[in-house]
Amino acid sequence: MTTSIPCADPSAFLPDDGFRGTLVARVWTPGSPAGPSVAALRADGVFELSAAFATMSDLLAQADPAAAVQECAGRRVCSLDELLAASCGGEPDPARSVLLAPCDLQVIKAAGVTFASSLLERVIEERAGGDASRALDIRTRVEASIGTSLASLRPGSAQAAALKTLLQQQGLWSQYLEVGIGPDAEIFTKAPVLSAVGSGQAVGVRSDSTWNNPEPEVVLAVDGRGRIVGATLGNDVNLRDFEGRSALLLGKSKDNNASCAIGPFIRLFDASYGLADVRGEVLQLRVAGRDGFELRGTSTMASITRDPTELVAQALAAHQYPDGFMLFLGTLFAPTQDRREPGSGFTHDVGDLVTIRSPGLGELRNGVAHCEDAPPWRFGVGALMRNLAARGLLR
Repeated sequence: MTTSIPCADPSAFLPDDGFRGTLVARVWTPGSPAGPSVAALRADGVFELSAAFATMSDLLAQADPAAAVQECAGRRVCSLDELLAASCGGEPDPARSVLLAPCDLQVIKAAGVTFASSLLERVIEERAGGDASRALDIRTRVEASIGTSLASLRPGSAQAAALKTLLQQQGLWSQYLEVGIGPDAEIFTKAPVLSAVGSGQAVGVRSDSTWNNPEPEVVLAVDGRGRIVGATLGNDVNLRDFEGRSALLLGKSKDNNASCAIGPFIRLFDASYGLADVRGEVLQLRVAGRDGFELRGTSTMASITRDPTELVAQALAAHQYPDGFMLFLGTLFAPTQDRREPGSGFTHDVGDLVTIRSPGLGELRNGVAHCEDAPPWRFGVGALMRNLAARGLLR
């Protein structure tokens, strides 16, 4: 069973400064044939830009993507109100304009263990073997041994190396500490190209997972030359029980049907918004359950242990991404609030409504379903190429 997702209103959906920035999205547009289109979100409506940019990857490859959007009039397809009203769960309706994840040909990458508090939670998961009932006792012991001083420690520094030696001597070293304070960041592929869901769609957790949570994150849009050209929000849904049992289960923990949400739009870097604003973003998370449970949390980018530019550089160190990539930057948020019996911590229920919002990047809103029940992913790269060819957009 999928979940009903209340539609966002424009005042919540948009950044605090409204349409001041350059906001671009991907929208399923009606037609013969219908298909995904690059679109600009403006005060007077949603404007399709496909005649100029067949894919979001094409747009981000422009010398100045924001200027390219501002110079392109486009074709108005609907109002923002109409788009949001149609974008509330299920698969795209060929007869209506529907919001999609804002990326297409970009590889979806993620950086993990980039905040001290979430680093400690990964250590706890590992020592608990993925058993949520053991987490409270282990958390108390780990924090007593390590403390919270990791937040001010520069990864890869001499001080970090000294702490590593000390923790090894005490039998407290962990593979998560290695990527959290060592020289090499954890960079992994979160999801296949085109598999992310957008705002208004369901995110998925596996039905055989009993300990899982949302991960609210800033996601960078990086072009094929390695330039950071914009940012958006993401939910890097995580199965704590799977990853806690073994880090070799990271793929099953992270990459499942509908387990990656990105959106609602990419805010391109321009005079109104840039990398300095990303570094200052504060993400607010709210999980509202059908059972009346509510979870709130905050992730502040100022607390990240590695600068976004360093994470992008590490992603590019030994690989090329000719169509660009999206990079999740990690999260400060690691929920410990009990949902049921004391010591059980938090885990999702089907029907939860997850809302992630920041002042500069608007609001990403998704319901929670089991991966097996969320709409299956069917529109891959081959389908995109055939669709663009049928619409006369490939040049």
